Amino acid sequence: MTVRIAAPRAVRLIARREVNARLRTRGFVVGTVVILVVLAGYLLLQTTLTAQRDKVKIGLTGQAIGVAAELEADGAQIGKHVETIMVAGPEQGRQQIGSGDLDALLSGSAADLHVLVKSELGQELRAMLNGISGQQVLNAKLVEADLDPAQVMREVSAATVSVSTLEPPDPGRGQRMAIGMVMVFLLYFGIQTYGASVAQGVVEEKASRVVEILLATVRPWQLMLGKILGLGLVGLTQLAILAGAGLAMATATGVLTLTGVAASTIGWGILWYLLGFFLYATVYAAAGSLVSRQEDSASVLTPVTMVLMVGFLAGFNFLLQNPEGGTAKALSLIPLYSPILMPGRMAAGAAAGWEVALSLVLTLATGALLTAVAGRVYRNGVLHTGTRLNLSTALRG
Repeated sequence: MTVRIAAPRAVRLIARREVNARLRTRGFVVGTVVILVVLAGYLLLQTTLTAQRDKVKIGLTGQAIGVAAELEADGAQIGKHVETIMVAGPEQGRQQIGSGDLDALLSGSAADLHVLVKSELGQELRAMLNGISGQQVLNAKLVEADLDPAQVMREVSAATVSVSTLEPPDPGRGQRMAIGMVMVFLLYFGIQTYGASVAQGVVEEKASRVVEILLATVRPWQLMLGKILGLGLVGLTQLAILAGAGLAMATATGVLTLTGVAASTIGWGILWYLLGFFLYATVYAAAGSLVSRQEDSASVLTPVTMVLMVGFLAGFNFLLQNPEGGTAKALSLIPLYSPILMPGRMAAGAAAGWEVALSLVLTLATGALLTAVAGRVYRNGVLHTGTRLNLSTALRG
């Protein structure tokens, strides 16, 4: 006589089995550590590059020493920290340019500056030096005309355009976009990776005939639900580790200052991950039940993976261009894409409350529908062996 385990306990046991089996694997630990190391390296690189971009070392020799104060003041106006270094002569300056100790060497008079660089003069620095030379020439002409250069420049500076805006500027827009794009990628990575793991696990159990032993004590829907919950928790654990560590490292390195936005995005990201994973995992489980060998799994998994990948690639590009645009909005409202795209729009501040609510309702409704269909396919296909089972046959039972 076959003894059936109570449904809640059966699902819990299967989920625990999946969690223990996956979390303790070398692949999970090594994969998570590698991603964290890459993330830390990227953040450190960004910090270093930003510091180098904002700092310019300029050597001065001869009459050019007189423009040191102007260089530092003009550099501050364009967000550059200009460090001026007095150089004994052109030859010494040439050596320092060659060794990388100086970014540029200025010589000549203020009105006729000569710039020596290693290979290329940046546009911002070129414009700044041209402005200094032009100002010197203008001052000389004003003196020739018996005019006070300082008074003329005060009058010129007072003539400015009047700017009106429809909305106040958002100084954190760049960081919001970066946070949103990182979350979009993490959600895509988590849903695709662990969704495919569900299908792989189903095929492995069929190939080894383990599924036949398991179904002697649990029902198909319990086995499918337990596997999905277990792998979902594993994916959620990795997502939380990566997001939390990334937030801590980005804050520590100064790359991120909007910690409140990032924390809120992580919270919403966890919710959307759960919805998106459950939606796709049921489909992956059903697809895996159609075949009995790993060699045949690609034929049933590729369509599901392609749907998710196309949505990610298209949505990612449209979000980068304009998260408030019609195309980005439409894609984020499609239930199959909402779990990865809507959090990105929310982080960027481009999603209205009604859009978030509508996408949640549509995703839940679609998830319920796909669960019913996928459950039927899984139930009819999980014990099938041999050649690939046709989808229509699995649906009919």
